[in-house]
Amino acid sequence: MIKGILRGIIVMVLLMGGAAQAQPITEEEIEQAQKAWAEGIVAIGAAYLKSGDYQGLAAEHVDTLYGYDEGTVLFKPTKASSVQFRLTEEEALSYFVGGIVSEDTGFALQPWSMVRFENADIITDNDSAVAMGNYYFKDAKTGKVVKVEYTFGYVRGADGNLLINLHHSALPYEPTN
Repeated sequence: MIKGILRGIIVMVLLMGGAAQAQPITEEEIEQAQKAWAEGIVAIGAAYLKSGDYQGLAAEHVDTLYGYDEGTVLFKPTKASSVQFRLTEEEALSYFVGGIVSEDTGFALQPWSMVRFENADIITDNDSAVAMGNYYFKDAKTGKVVKVEYTFGYVRGADGNLLINLHHSALPYEPTN
């Protein structure tokens, strides 16, 4: 009888512990987060063209999609050379719309009319995920498409939404010979 009670307590503790844990991150959630990121970049540029509140949109973009409020974010932007890494929310915002980093002219202010992710692969586990591939940016003025390589890492925020905690992007290597 004592064994039965102990088994019941162990099962109950395991069930309670499992209910408290966050749900594993899914590929579908990553694709939704990528779509939100892409739409945000396009919206910032569109607001800039219309003299709208592009800075407010950019601040919301960084605040809701990146995990700066919850921990470390490793951000290596595409067009960054003298200040290669943006480890604060203010530096990330500067990259997208200009600001505290002198080399920043506002990546999202290009503007872009479309951003499309093409995942090479996605790795998920219980509390994090990594996606790697190419994303394509269509210049709103010329229609030219720029291919950029990326790696994004994701964690689940306190509110259950995915947050970017790793963002590395670079233009593809072009041999000189």
